Formats: sequence, C-alpha cells, structure tokens
Amino acid sequence: MRKFSYLLKISMALYLLFFFAANASAKAVFFEKEYTYQASKIDSKVSSRTIALEQVKRLLLEELGTYLISETEVKNYQLTKDQVSALTAVIVSTKILQEKWNGRTYYMKAKIAADPDQVVKSVNDLRADMQKLKELEAMREKANSALAVIEKLKNDNLILKKSSDSKKEYAKAVKDLSSADWLAKGFFFAISGNYKEALNAYNKAIELNPQYTGAYYNRGNAYAELGNHHQALTDFNTAIELNPKDSKAYNNRGTIYAELKNYQQAINDYNKAIELNPQHADAYLNRGGAYVELGDFQQALKDLNKVIELNPQYAGAYYNRGITYTNLGNSQEAINDYNKAIELNPQYTGGYYNRGTIYAELKNYQQAINDYSKAIEINPQDAGAYNARGITYAKLGNHEQALNDLNKSIDLNPQYTGAYYNRGTIYADLGNSQEAINDYNKAIELSPQYADAYCGRGYVYRELKNEQKAIQDFKIAARLGFKLAQDELRQKGISW
Repeated sequence: MRKFSYLLKISMALYLLFFFAANASAKAVFFEKEYTYQASKIDSKVSSRTIALEQVKRLLLEELGTYLISETEVKNYQLTKDQVSALTAVIVSTKILQEKWNGRTYYMKAKIAADPDQVVKSVNDLRADMQKLKELEAMREKANSALAVIEKLKNDNLILKKSSDSKKEYAKAVKDLSSADWLAKGFFFAISGNYKEALNAYNKAIELNPQYTGAYYNRGNAYAELGNHHQALTDFNTAIELNPKDSKAYNNRGTIYAELKNYQQAINDYNKAIELNPQHADAYLNRGGAYVELGDFQQALKDLNKVIELNPQYAGAYYNRGITYTNLGNSQEAINDYNKAIELNPQYTGGYYNRGTIYAELKNYQQAINDYSKAIEINPQDAGAYNARGITYAKLGNHEQALNDLNKSIDLNPQYTGAYYNRGTIYADLGNSQEAINDYNKAIELSPQYADAYCGRGYVYRELKNEQKAIQDFKIAARLGFKLAQDELRQKGISW
C-alpha cells in the first residue's frame, strides 16, 4: 500500500502536473509588443529598464488575455481580465527581442509564445485553487501599487527635486516593482519544476524587498521540493513572523514537520492554519495525514470527510481517505474512494496501485494485475508497480511473467530491497537455490534489518541440507522480531 499522500506537500507541487514548456509548438500563438519609457530626472538606467519591462509585459499579457477570453474555453471560466493576466503571468515567459537606452528613454521590444491548449489547461488548474489565485492577484496588486507610486512621484517633479524622502519612496517603489517581477519568475520556474532557478529568482525578490512575505513563503516551497527541510523551515518561520495570519505558511511548515516525522508539531501548525482559515481544505487533508501516521484513524477520517465537504472534486482527498479506510479494515469503502479518485483524475497512478493492492489482498488477482498494469501504462518508470504486479503474477503461478516484472523493477531501481526479496522467493519456489540466495544476500546488504530475507534465506539453506546456516539465519530473523522464524526455532527447542 502506498503511503498517505500529503497532496499539498508544497503549494506549487500541485501544479507540476500542469506545467507546459514555453517553447513554441506547431499550434503556438505569438504576440509582440514594444514600449518606450520616458525617464524622469530621478530615473537611472536600472529603474527605467524595470519600468519598461513591467509595462511591455503588461501589454503582452493583456493581448494574450484578450485572445484567451475571446477564442478559448477561458471565456467560460468567469475570470476577470486582471485575474487572467495574474494567472498567465506565471504560466508564460516573456522574451526580450530588443532593448535600447539613450539616457532619456528606454525602448524595449518583447514577445511571448504560447500553446493555447496548454495555457488554457494551466489556467484552469491554477484557478481551481482559490488561495493560489488570491496569492497571484496580490502579487499583481503589489506591482500595481508600486507603479501607482512611481507615476505619482514622477509627475510631481518638484517633490522629486526637493524631497529626499520622496526620492527614497520612488527608489523603494522601483525595487518593489522589480521584486514582484522576480517573484513571478520564481513562480514560472517552480511550476516547470526548475526549483534551483526558482530559488535564484526568489533570492532576487528578497534582496530587493527583505520584507516580502510571499517571497520567503515560496522560497520555502522551493527548498522543500529540493529536500532542504531546514532551510524551508527557516523561510516559513520568517514568513510567519512577517505575517502571523498567513494560514498557508503554517500549513506548509506543518508539512515539513510531518516530513521530519514530528507529527505533533505538524498537527499544531495545521490547527493554526485551520483557525486562521476554517475553509483551508489542504490543512484538513494534511492534518488527516498526520493523524494517520499517529494511528488515530478515526480523527483522520473526520478531517478527510471535511476536505471532501469543502471540495467534493478533490481527488487527493478520496485517495487519502481510501488509505484511511484500508487501515480501518474497510476494504469496500477504500475501493469506493479509489474509484472516485480515479474518476476525478484518470491519471492518478496511486489510485490504481492502491486499489490493485486491495484486490490482491482479496485474492482478486486478475483485477489487481489490471490496476497495476494501468499504473505502469501511466508511468512506465514505476518500479513499485512492476514489483507488485510481479508478486501477483507469482500468486497466479505465472513465474515467467513474475520474473520479467521483478527484473524490470530492479532495472528501474537497483536499490529496491523488496524486489530482490520477492525475486529471491520466486527463485526459491522454482528450485533455483543459488539465485535465491544471491537475491536474499542483496536484500540483506541493502537492508541489514530485513528479517524476511534472513528467514527466506534460512529456508533455502535448509533445502540445501545446510542446517547450520539455516539456524543462523532463523536466529537473526527471530531476534529482529520475525514470528515465523521464532516459531521455527521454538519447535526445535532452540533459543535465539
């Protein structure tokens, strides 16, 4: 059974399935715009470029938004033009074609290329998360505010000439504008799975605006995706210090604690996220996951029911509730939930895998094989699905296909302890004792506490009439708590 999934492991992780490359395809649409910024006396080349870039991007996104609303399904999404622009700002990238500075004006020409079908899909996926939509709108509003300050101060040349405070305010507004642009770039890189580049972008945003809560929060997301839990915690802590009412930061910090197996601290953070936002479906989902890890399945069930009440289309909630029902021994309810998860997301490999595992436990081996095969079809690199299907083929007596699948599983993941153990067991059943011992040896090498492998190897040694080695392995397995080995030794009056 695959483990409980913290589907909002990190906010941006939800969208990795939906990113698209900005490279032009055969059906891409192209937009080009140019903009000339008239610099004021207070402007530098850097500030002029920042403002010119923001304005040309706005022209491009406005034209893309008009196209999407008039020519695609986006017109049915009930989104405003500003919302479409906020979403597409992190979906497409702007390519600068030409720029020129003469000391008085900054000229910039840029373009975007986009596959309409993929943009529409990404917009649809992103808009489904209202919290994310609000975050993107807030990012755009921050840029709007900075532009408004710049325009106001630029038009009041007397203030710019006489007031050092106004000059500082102008410089800050330019930095805020640039930091919002870097945050948008970070989003773009994160959505495309390029977390190192996302980190660089978020670093720039923070350098320009050290009080930018969203930049710390999203940098924490990127660190988490790269496995740097310590730095992720530091950034979420900073985001919470800057904005103690940010439920998202508590939720994601809780998920880091859960990854570190500090489940009680994780629950504390999820509780705070829910207190701040009682509609925070992901916080309920993740708190349910922490309760599962602590063995409190009834409380987990309550949380997952709440997630589904808040969002009946949340495939991950049904998947996780399926796991909870499995732990409660309710196989039929688990199957029902996996069915629903698959109905909502037909590409959900975990749903097929876990449903297959239940069918295998119910001895419906052919249905289990069908589900594992579907998981493999969706993800041919899924070593676990090959392993599980191999075991199931073995139970049907199809050892040849079982070995093929286990060989493939090991090819995909040479460190897969269970696949070596399972292949060793099949070799033992086929009477190929040396190959069985080799696989059990490898399983033990990879996992020295693997009691099953010691016991399995012990039985092979017994078949080879090497009772001394058999007893040695049974003793090790018994000391590791393996009941079968303990019973074997107890029957012979041997202590371990």
